[in-house]
Amino acid sequence: MKSDVLLKTDLPLKPFMRGKVRDIYDLGNELLMIATDRISAFDSVLPNGIPYKGKVLTGLSVFWFNFTRDIIENHLITANVDEFPDEIREYSGILEGRSMIVKKAERIDIECVVRGYISGSAWKEYREKGGVCEISLPKGLKESQKLPEPIFTPAIKSKTGHDINISEEKMADLIGNELTERLKRISLQIYEKAFDKANRNGIIIADSKFEFGISNGKPILIDELLTPDSSRFWSLEDYSPGRTQKSFDKQFVRNYLEKIKWNKEPPAPMLPDEIVKRTSQRYLEAYRRITGRDIIK
Repeated sequence: MKSDVLLKTDLPLKPFMRGKVRDIYDLGNELLMIATDRISAFDSVLPNGIPYKGKVLTGLSVFWFNFTRDIIENHLITANVDEFPDEIREYSGILEGRSMIVKKAERIDIECVVRGYISGSAWKEYREKGGVCEISLPKGLKESQKLPEPIFTPAIKSKTGHDINISEEKMADLIGNELTERLKRISLQIYEKAFDKANRNGIIIADSKFEFGISNGKPILIDELLTPDSSRFWSLEDYSPGRTQKSFDKQFVRNYLEKIKWNKEPPAPMLPDEIVKRTSQRYLEAYRRITGRDIIK
């Protein structure tokens, strides 16, 4: 399984940026986004990767980008390496299944989060304040309970890279009322359409994060979409409020790191082989359930 792990690329192309998971190259008017098998938790990249993770992230993003085109345009041009420019097609052995060519866009530096269930940082904030992002919620909610309706809880990145929940009013102060309302409406539409699709296939999308950019004067979806890295995917058949849920995302890794009481400061610890294997299985299962296809042929 280790031979299937790609932790880093070093192509002879103009670098654009290297994120926690993706290596991005500048192709002029477009970008080449490569999803590696790196995994991050608590704002640190772990030393070992997760087999097939990059292919799951790319495959699911492509699936959802196509599924939501009726709601909003996105930055995907192609994920088919046969359609890539000649100068990069020679690297198809690396790129196949884990890369996309996308439009350039001016990133909107706000994460648009939609929550249908109370979990994670929202659960913590709810217990402390009785609401999330200045949205009042009913009293007596249990951990992982379904909310009366999905809520929009935007966030920004702090200088240290941590997500900070903000109110809609704060978001409007940053980018204006009109764009705030538009992104909120679009985010809720995407979540609700994707939720119904995943639910029919045995997965609850508890929450998800959407990122937008401006292209030709209008907002488009960018980055990744509805993946186990940007969403909480729970097992519908095992769902029971009042506890942590069985998940098909990197929460499994977070739970392990909490259990070993890592101080969440770099360097991050190595993951045991069993945790790596089971995390990979969760990502692959999420892909299979949602798309009806298998990554491993």
